[in-house]
Amino acid sequence: MNYLKMDLWQVREALKTGKITSVELTKLCFKRIKETSNLNTLISTCEEFALASAKAVDEARASGQKLGALAGIPIVIKDNINLTGTKTTCASKFLANFVSPYTATCAQKLVDAGAVIIGKANMDEFAMGSSNENSAFGVVRNPVNTDYVPGGSSGGSASSVASGQCFGALGTDTGGSIREPASFCGIVGLKPTYGRVSRYGVVAFASSLDQVGNLTRSVRDSAIMLGVIAGKDEHDMTSSSNAIPDYEKAITGSVKGLKIGIAKQFFNDKLNSEVRSSLDKAIQTYVDNGATKVEVDLPSLDTALAVYYILSSAEAASNLARFDGVKYGVQSKKFKDLVDLYFKSRTEGFGKEVKRRIMLGNYVLSSGYYDAFYRKAKRVQKVIRQEFEKAFEKCDIIVCPTTANPAFKIGEKSNDHLAMYLTDIFTVPINIAGLPALSMPCGKNSEGLPIGMQLIAPHWKETTLFNAGDFLEKALKEGK
Repeated sequence: MNYLKMDLWQVREALKTGKITSVELTKLCFKRIKETSNLNTLISTCEEFALASAKAVDEARASGQKLGALAGIPIVIKDNINLTGTKTTCASKFLANFVSPYTATCAQKLVDAGAVIIGKANMDEFAMGSSNENSAFGVVRNPVNTDYVPGGSSGGSASSVASGQCFGALGTDTGGSIREPASFCGIVGLKPTYGRVSRYGVVAFASSLDQVGNLTRSVRDSAIMLGVIAGKDEHDMTSSSNAIPDYEKAITGSVKGLKIGIAKQFFNDKLNSEVRSSLDKAIQTYVDNGATKVEVDLPSLDTALAVYYILSSAEAASNLARFDGVKYGVQSKKFKDLVDLYFKSRTEGFGKEVKRRIMLGNYVLSSGYYDAFYRKAKRVQKVIRQEFEKAFEKCDIIVCPTTANPAFKIGEKSNDHLAMYLTDIFTVPINIAGLPALSMPCGKNSEGLPIGMQLIAPHWKETTLFNAGDFLEKALKEGK
């Protein structure tokens, strides 16, 4: 039996029934990591720590102890999430040798649930990118076709899950950084409601947009993982105290009466014809099984990308100001004075895309431009959020593409920054509004590349996402 092809919930049952031990499963994952090293998914592994964790779970299971929801299951976390004693590099030269002195809340919740953390995933530097080509540790490859990008910035997490190196992974999503890689690699990616998961211990990119989520091989797996990492955290004032439902039990197997919102702004001329066809079939599957289709309007949607790059770059410039080569990180060897130390350390430590975002952020925050750009973007952000709220008065869920096109080839957009930024056009509005969204596979194009569909729900309604997503996932597998 090939356990590495199982979904997380399936391997959980195999562990419970004693068909395989956690130590055996963990060893299989490390073997798979070595076999697929060409994908460059992980920046570091923690084999000794992982095997010790797996052994402890096996011993606890044998003695009849009550175990957590992820007991003995190998998981990967993105390398901007701190875990005590491991390197947290953010895929940057600046933090190439930084060892975490503490553990992020989301990672600690995995550990408390019995998960076996096996490695830290490659990513775009400081989570800035849409292709995972901006890593100081090399490009990550898409396991579906290694000539193609896996998407970014959580490309290492997505590629690791899709290639069978682990059974689930944590990523972060600031403008689509979980959902786009999930779409490109043919797996499930969840961006929860802003505040649903603590950001404590996660290296910040844009604090008002960042959200920790998960990447898995099935919708049910995603529900299980969110149930573990969600919740209020006293260390993060933006985390919510809203009650955490049983996400797995929310999957009913029916979509009768579900109102599906379709916004014409998501189905524009930028949308690839094969992507449109796959989405049309998926939407029709819902309708054929009792759901109804409702037209909704999001007139300001085309402004979301501009709003995103103004707000995210402004916050990035502020957050990354702390990286100056003094307390930690790369420090230039030759400098004249303190200002020269800052300049040279940041010049040597940061990659091109990070520098580009910092410069853009400082520009929109500068005197004379603050009102014209940043303040205006904040006003438009409020309008976009209100338009989504109005749309959800008519529907339970909005269905749209995750990306306008399937994955593109490595190097294809490296020198066309506008084209690269446009890949986020359907994902950034959700972050702007703070909504939850799920990307799941809904087909393949003529070249065999995955096509992703995005489900968007009102704030705190991840249960709706899981139920609708699980239903379609099963229906597509059964050919209904």
